[in-house]
Amino acid sequence: MRRIVPLADANRLPIWQRPVTLLFLMAIAMPLSFSTWSALLNNFVIEAAQFDGSDIGWLHTVREIPGFLAVGVIVVIMFLHEQTLAMVSLVLLGVATAITAWFPTMGGILTITMLSSIGFHYYETVNQSLQLQWLPKDRAPQVLGLLVAAASAATLVAYVAIVLTWEALNLSYNFVYMVSGGLTLIIVAYCVIAIPQIEAPNPQVKKFILRRRYWLYYALQFMSGARRQIFVVFAGFMMVERFGFEVHEVTALYLINLLANMIFAPLMGRAVHRFGERKTLAFEYIGLIGVFLAYGGIYWFGWGVLLAAGLYVLDHLFFALALALKTYFQKIADPGDIAPTAAVAFTINHIAAVFLPALLGYLWLVSPSAVFGLAAGMAGVSLVLALMIPRHPEPGNETVFSAWAPAPAE
Repeated sequence: MRRIVPLADANRLPIWQRPVTLLFLMAIAMPLSFSTWSALLNNFVIEAAQFDGSDIGWLHTVREIPGFLAVGVIVVIMFLHEQTLAMVSLVLLGVATAITAWFPTMGGILTITMLSSIGFHYYETVNQSLQLQWLPKDRAPQVLGLLVAAASAATLVAYVAIVLTWEALNLSYNFVYMVSGGLTLIIVAYCVIAIPQIEAPNPQVKKFILRRRYWLYYALQFMSGARRQIFVVFAGFMMVERFGFEVHEVTALYLINLLANMIFAPLMGRAVHRFGERKTLAFEYIGLIGVFLAYGGIYWFGWGVLLAAGLYVLDHLFFALALALKTYFQKIADPGDIAPTAAVAFTINHIAAVFLPALLGYLWLVSPSAVFGLAAGMAGVSLVLALMIPRHPEPGNETVFSAWAPAPAE
């Protein structure tokens, strides 16, 4: 039986056993599998299964179904501690990634994608909950920025290896997927053996909750999920389909993203702490409007590959500012609401993700620029919502309207 340590005592353990260490190790373990899977995905599905735009749309629709069902985490944590569920989810992600290349057909790829997605989305749900429970509010933005940088640094090592060895050593998809999934499993094994079970001071509500005073957070999550799907599904696919990027070239683009994240993510955390969630999110959404409109211009005006690559990196950086959405919720939430609301928010975030990729895959066949134009409109709606966040959010002051129309407690 694992040793149980209260959070206050756990923070006095040796550094290799502390809660923040576990958060950093999990932040490293997840992208070793998921980011490597994503980097190779577009080339793998085109070469192995001859995917087109509609096929990739269906794949991502299947991938997002577990995200839509993330509310099921509330049921699971009735029987499993959140920390244990995080470990189980990472194991599923690692195993599914390792065997991805064993099933190079449409049906096989969709099945493995579903399994890895269950691991990814359940991990992300409980990871967000653990972060907000374990990190003090005054340090959360800075530490969240460092966690993003740590994940980027770990993935950087994997991507450098792919870029330098993919052609030189004639690597196979199977070899890279096996290694990346295996590394995730090794880190999980350490976390299970070395780090005790951490008990936060506030017991989490283990039932479905949907509070009216969190409505703005729910709306921002919905728009974030819808908007992000267009980037995740179609921005990378464009680089392969339109500009003919090969595996090592796609991975090199990911490397640039990682280096940028390592440099700027900690600065973004500090910016959230200094300027607040409203200004930070507004800056993100204004930038994304410009980026998506420029993506559309690539198809309308035939702009070149260098601009497309630059926009891809800039797009990725703007999305990193989404950590401000986490800290906004941390400030307005009741401590016991964090776990169930994280699950509900993940489901809300993925409502659009279930149908948008498949539908937009067909629109992509007709007009790729229209897909990016729709994304720009979504970023505009997000901007309007972000401006409703008060300068100093807290319980009872969740929106700029709270002074005139306080939200009910439920």
